[in-house]
Amino acid sequence: MKKIIVLLTMALLIVSVLPAQNVSGKLTVWSFTDEIGNMITKYFTPTHRGVQVEYSQKPSEQFQNWIDPVLYSERGTPPDVFALESDFVRKYIESGLLLDITDIYNANKTKLVDYPVEVATYNGRVYGLSWQVCPGAFFYRRSLAKKYLGTDDPTAVQRSFSNLEQFIRTARTLKDKSGGKCVVVSSLNDLVRPFLSMRAQPWVVSGKLFIDPMMENCMDFIKNAHDNRLDGEVGQWSEGWFAGMRGELEDYSGNPLEVFGYFLPTWGLHYVLKNNASNTSGDWAMIQGPVPYSWGGTWIVASAKTKNPNAAKELIRYLTTDDSFLEAWAKDTGDVVSNYNVIDKIKNSYREPYLGGQNHYSAFALMAKDVNGNLMQGTDEIINNLFNDALWAYVNGDKTKEQALADFRTQAANSLSVEVLKRLKLILN
Repeated sequence: MKKIIVLLTMALLIVSVLPAQNVSGKLTVWSFTDEIGNMITKYFTPTHRGVQVEYSQKPSEQFQNWIDPVLYSERGTPPDVFALESDFVRKYIESGLLLDITDIYNANKTKLVDYPVEVATYNGRVYGLSWQVCPGAFFYRRSLAKKYLGTDDPTAVQRSFSNLEQFIRTARTLKDKSGGKCVVVSSLNDLVRPFLSMRAQPWVVSGKLFIDPMMENCMDFIKNAHDNRLDGEVGQWSEGWFAGMRGELEDYSGNPLEVFGYFLPTWGLHYVLKNNASNTSGDWAMIQGPVPYSWGGTWIVASAKTKNPNAAKELIRYLTTDDSFLEAWAKDTGDVVSNYNVIDKIKNSYREPYLGGQNHYSAFALMAKDVNGNLMQGTDEIINNLFNDALWAYVNGDKTKEQALADFRTQAANSLSVEVLKRLKLILN
């Protein structure tokens, strides 16, 4: 009898790890990015002929207004599978409205990078997976590093930015040696995400807003850098921010400024630097910088209401864990995938001309191991925006630090109450 039980257990384990490609039927898939559409058309459909996929896409800023009415409403018909952005993924992971895909994770967990799974885990169960990792780095201009630091070698430059204190010291060195012409970053907003990653606790603890001491340090750090004019004094994503990448930023008096570097994640290389500063190709390199952090990413989830859970799970399994697919995707796009089997196989083959021949893939793979996904929560999008308002009210001198924090607490409490009522209204409708 024991032998039979053992054999049955082994059979179940084998079934759980084999690709479930013998699925069929229809799936509706919604996303805010064309990446998943391309994955389905080029890779999934040719290998899963029995599954018909109806794909729809809207911009990320419209996506929540699109998905919420059909997901939260009792009478709504949500898509079978949909994508979620890092800013709002936890809102849905915590909703209780998603299909449990812990079985997919368990069958593949030994090869998956931890932090994307941590983001999608709630009460011990996994509700989403991502094909990619988006650790952040500090990209810097090689020519400026040689000019003011004496070397452009990433190992040596990392020592100049190894922690926050060293970051400020190096920023002062750049300013002093350049006669005020070289600033460490174009926008101090670039530093907020690294500080968020250094917290010991998330924003909400035991149902109440918690301001981690690191975020108060963030306010003082950015205030100090701003008061000492160590940055280019432009907003993130502004024209000035992009101009700094091209070497075209000017101060308020029209004098040229040199921008040493930018805090950007994996996708920042391909979609921000390359797209907006082709004239500086080859003059960049990347390092970890003061602290590990992440920025962005896309998770794939399924509705608990799906009428075809087997096909929905297979789509998620294939796009987020399949070795053959992810290797092809990584080679085709340069995306840093969340699968160690693939990472280890291809990471040493990359040389990025835009980064002067540096192997960015191998570097990002190492950085991904240090990212903590447990800090993300469903209320982050709301609270992060309010904190940013409080931060700049203090930095610009409009409020004292104490007043800015007091207003932040009040606004956060009010906004969270409004969000709860909004979701309740959707459910009741």
